[in-house]
Amino acid sequence: MFQMQVLPKTIMYRKIGAAIGIDLGTTYSCVGVWQNDQVEIISNDQGNRTMPSCVAFTNGGRLIGEGAKNQITMNPTNTIYDAKRLIGRRFNDTKLQEDIKLWPFKVIKGTSDIPMIVVSHNGEDKEFSAEEISSMVLIKLKEAAEKFLGKTVRDAVITVPAYFDDSQRQATKDAGHVAGLNVLQIINEPTSAAIAYGLDMKNDIARDINVLIFDLGGGTFDVSLVTIDKKGTITVKAVAGDTHLGGQDFDNAMVDYFVEQFKRKHKADISANKKALSRLREACEKAKRVLSSIIDTTIDIDNLHDGVDFSMRISRAKFEKLNEDFFSNCIKMVETCLADAEMNKKQIDEVVLVGGSTRIPKVQQLLKDFFQGKELSKKIHVDEAVAYGATVLAAKLTGYTGKRVSNLVLIDVVPLSLGIEIYGGSLSVLIKRNSPIPVKKEGIYVNVQDYQDTLPFNVYQGERSMAKDNNWLGKFDVAIPPLPKGLSKVNVIFDIDANGILNCSGVELTTSLKKGIMVTNYKDRLSTRNIEKMLDDAHKYKLQDEENMKKVFVRNALEDYIYDVKSKIKKIGNTSKTFTKKELEIMEIAIEKASEILNESRLAGFDEYQKALNQLEKVCLPIIAQHV
Repeated sequence: MFQMQVLPKTIMYRKIGAAIGIDLGTTYSCVGVWQNDQVEIISNDQGNRTMPSCVAFTNGGRLIGEGAKNQITMNPTNTIYDAKRLIGRRFNDTKLQEDIKLWPFKVIKGTSDIPMIVVSHNGEDKEFSAEEISSMVLIKLKEAAEKFLGKTVRDAVITVPAYFDDSQRQATKDAGHVAGLNVLQIINEPTSAAIAYGLDMKNDIARDINVLIFDLGGGTFDVSLVTIDKKGTITVKAVAGDTHLGGQDFDNAMVDYFVEQFKRKHKADISANKKALSRLREACEKAKRVLSSIIDTTIDIDNLHDGVDFSMRISRAKFEKLNEDFFSNCIKMVETCLADAEMNKKQIDEVVLVGGSTRIPKVQQLLKDFFQGKELSKKIHVDEAVAYGATVLAAKLTGYTGKRVSNLVLIDVVPLSLGIEIYGGSLSVLIKRNSPIPVKKEGIYVNVQDYQDTLPFNVYQGERSMAKDNNWLGKFDVAIPPLPKGLSKVNVIFDIDANGILNCSGVELTTSLKKGIMVTNYKDRLSTRNIEKMLDDAHKYKLQDEENMKKVFVRNALEDYIYDVKSKIKKIGNTSKTFTKKELEIMEIAIEKASEILNESRLAGFDEYQKALNQLEKVCLPIIAQHV
C-alpha cells in the first residue's frame, strides 16, 4: 500500500539553551556550544562543521550556506558573499570601491553613504545592507544550534577581526540583534583562538609563555601576541593586521591572471561576463586548495565564454609569485606586532596557525624562516579554533562554574588609537593603540575662538598624525559659555567597553554642562527604525523560508510518489497479476497530468502540489491495491 507522506511539524523551542560562540567569517562561519565540560562544534544541515557565509535569492526562495554557494555560478548577480568586507564601511571607502569592481552582485550608495546590495527577488529589486546579509548567516547558525540542543538559543559571543574599527564592531553587534541574538560580547578573532590554545595547554604551562597567533582567513588577517601565565590568564600584548587581506585576495589574483591569459590566447575579454568570472573564480578557489598539497594543477572549464573551452596549467610557484606582495605584507604585520609588544622573535615560545589560508605552504615557509626554523604549532583546528574560543567565553559569561571555564581571565587591547581633531587639523590621541580594555581616558580641551557657544569634537580612529587621514567615527558638540578663547574648558572622556566599542562624553568644567554619545558613524547608518524594519523583514523571510520548505517537501513527495507508482507498474507488470490495458492507460494519463506541474520552471504553490498528489493517489491507489 502507498501512504501519503506527512509534512514535518515546525519545531517549537521553549526552554532556553546554552549560549553559543560564533565565528562570523568572511568566507566560512562556524558555531559551537559548551556541553559536557567541553566545546561541541555544531554541524549544519549538510553535516559540515563550517558553513559558507553566502546568501542567495532565487525564484524558489532564499538560500543560505552550502545551497547558496553551490548555485553561485548560475546566479552570480543574486548571490551575496563577502558581506563582512562591507559591514560598517562607507560606500566611498577606497578599498570597498576596489571590491565592488570584483563582485558580480550590484552595490549602490544608500543614504548616509551606506553601501546597499541590490538583488532581484520575486520579480522586483530589493536592497539589503551588509548587516542584514550577515544577520541571515547568523540566523542559519542559530537554527543549527537550536536543532542540536533542542532548545531556543538567545545568547551568543561573536568574533570580529582585531582590526575592525568601532563602527564595524557595532554593526556586527546589530546584525546579531537582527538575528534574534543577545550579543554577550564582541571578541577579537585571534584572542578567541588564544583562548582555544590556552584552554588546551593550561595543564602544560609551567611558566609564562609568549604566543603569537597568526590568523589568516578568507578575507581578513590578524596577528596577535599574547602571554599566557601559569594560572591560564591570557593577556594580549599587541595586535596588528589588515581587515582586507585573505584567501579571497589570493583567488582574485589568480582570476586576474587567467582573464589576461584567456584574452591573450583567445582574443576575447571575459571581464564583463559575470557568469564566466564566477565559474573562473570557483575554479581558482579549488586550484588554490589543491596547490597546498601538490605542486601544479590545471584549470579546466567547458564553454567558459562564447562557446570557448578554457584549460590552463598553474604551478604552485606561479601562484606564489602572483601573491608574493600579500605574503610579504603578512610578515610585515608580524614585525609590527613584535615591535608594538616590545619583544623580539627569540622571545616567542609558540607560533600558532589559525584560519584556512594558513594551509598555504608558502605562508608557513615564510613564517618558519622568519622565526629562524621554529616549528609552527598546529595543535588547534585552523577552521574551528576561533569559534572554539568564543564558545568558551560564552560559557563563562553565562555563569558556567566548571573549573576549566570559570578560571578564564582575558585581557584584550585596543587595536587602533582613538582621539579627537584639534585646531590645525591634527589628531590629539586620548587612547593609544594596544591599551588594555576596558579602558577610560580623559583630556582637557579649550575654546580656540572668542565667545564660542559650542565646542565641536570630531572623533577619529587610526595612527596618522592628521585627523583627516584616519577613520572618522562620529561627532558630538558640547555647549560652553561664550567666553574669550582659552577660558572655556571641556573635559572629554573616552570609555571603551569589553566589546571594544567606544563611548564618549564631554563636560564643560565651568557650568558642568554635559554631552555624551556612543561615538560611531553607525549612528548615521542604522536608526532604531531601520533596525526594527530589519527585524520585521527577518521575520517575513523566516515565514517565507518555512513556506518554501513546505512547497519543496510536498513537491518531493509528489515526485517520489510518481516514481513509486511507475516502479509498481513495472514490478506488477512482470507478474501474473498484471494490469489491464485500460488500467494502465488511466494511470499513465494521471501520471502525465501530475508531472506537468513538476516540469514548470517556477516553484508552484503548496496547494497546487498537494492537489496534484491527492488526485494521483485517488486514481492510482485503488488500481494498485487490486493487484498487490
